[in-house]
Amino acid sequence: MKNHLRLGLVSCLAATGAFAADIHDHLGLQLWSLRVQTKESTTGALDYAKIFAFTEVETAGTGSLTTEQFSAELKARGLNAVSAHIGYDALKKDLPGAIATAKALGVKFLICPSLPHGKEGFKEADAVRVAAEFNEFGAACKAAGLRFGYHPHGFEFTATEAGKGEVVFDVLVRETKPDLVCYEMDVFWVFHAGQDPAKLLAKYPDRWVLMHVKDIRKDAVTGLSTGGAPPTDNVAVGTGQIDWPAVLGTAKKIGVVHYFIEDETPAPLQNIPASLSYLRALKL
Repeated sequence: MKNHLRLGLVSCLAATGAFAADIHDHLGLQLWSLRVQTKESTTGALDYAKIFAFTEVETAGTGSLTTEQFSAELKARGLNAVSAHIGYDALKKDLPGAIATAKALGVKFLICPSLPHGKEGFKEADAVRVAAEFNEFGAACKAAGLRFGYHPHGFEFTATEAGKGEVVFDVLVRETKPDLVCYEMDVFWVFHAGQDPAKLLAKYPDRWVLMHVKDIRKDAVTGLSTGGAPPTDNVAVGTGQIDWPAVLGTAKKIGVVHYFIEDETPAPLQNIPASLSYLRALKL
């Protein structure tokens, strides 16, 4: 009887989020971090992911391999593809094909990593239009057993015409359906755009599910909604401006499930291990 009571309590706690996952449970690698190594050898890049002792990854293309070959090479190294980044243009051109790619990789999430935006920037009307498309993408993904999401890239944080502290990203969240569209926070781009990542997580606690863990150089200029920055503004996690205990503590509290180191520094083979060392030692 005691065992049954204990199991019942565990199930209840899990259902209410009392055992929320933190970064130590699902710390993976966004394979874009090894983009240079992938150009040299796709399988060699995957070897690095294994050497660094990752078990979860997020894909960004399949390098020189077919989707099926890439999936087999991941499995051969004990790497589980949790999420796949597939570009907006590819989604627009062939959504069934994108979904088929995600299914072949065995991922749970199909994430759009960015959006086209011209010199005029990303405006409210763009957000409303894209939100309608995202709802369609999300419905198709849901029917296929996947979750669709978007990875804000910084340019979405310009003020709306109404002002009052609202930014275009708020419009995008409001216009997308929670059961069809989730979000992946890239902490670097959110901070680069002048936002507080912990506060933004708390503002939309039911929308953020994944995270890119990426730090920004201490002297780097922020408050720029450009969606672009020099590689040297990226640094190993824990050595930059981000208050990681606050960000990751909030992420754990609201139920972010998967965390991916995305290293866009000029020296990923040195900085990925440094980021890992910091994050694995961090107590939340």
